[in-house]
Amino acid sequence: MKHRGRVRTGAIAVAAFAAVAGTGVLATPASAHTPVWSVTCDKVTVDLTQYNSRVENTVTITVDGKDLLATTTFKAKYHTVLDLPKHGKDVAVHLVVKAGDTSAKHNFDKDETKTVAPCKGDEEKPPVTTKPTTPAPSKSTTPATTPTTPATTVTPSAPVVAPSQSTPPANLAETGGSSSTPIIGGIAAAVVAAGAGLLFMNRKRRSSHS
Repeated sequence: MKHRGRVRTGAIAVAAFAAVAGTGVLATPASAHTPVWSVTCDKVTVDLTQYNSRVENTVTITVDGKDLLATTTFKAKYHTVLDLPKHGKDVAVHLVVKAGDTSAKHNFDKDETKTVAPCKGDEEKPPVTTKPTTPAPSKSTTPATTPTTPATTVTPSAPVVAPSQSTPPANLAETGGSSSTPIIGGIAAAVVAAGAGLLFMNRKRRSSHS
């Protein structure tokens, strides 16, 4: 009885181990094929590991539909760092990995797109809109007409009439005698007579004293 119990216990243990091992075998393909990639404003980093080395696997990378990495074949793993072209606006980076051991039961392919913005300072600047300038009015090429000055008619001047000699000139000095002349002469004679009388009296006094 004891022996049979031990055999039965061993059979159960073997069955359990086989089930665990089988689960591990089935889980192994699912845990393999690790596609890791990242994108910055100027770099694309790809790190593909744990792929089946007995088949051919391929990887392709495009940027806005243009090849950044043409279709490349690899075995168990693939690693690369690519320079992303300078761009002034957001671009779409598309990664496609095709595993050689992909089947209807296990799909190990990778198809993913990441959008990345431009680096600082590379952004496209909006166009500068300038107001339309109004053209200056064109100058007329017609020569300007100079106004003509009407000719002045010279009329003969009137003859100059000489002044009559009979008309006495104004403001001339008076040459005739004035009515006050006899009075002035009488006063002068009286003064002279008085002076002569005083002189005579003075002489007489001197002679009497001598």
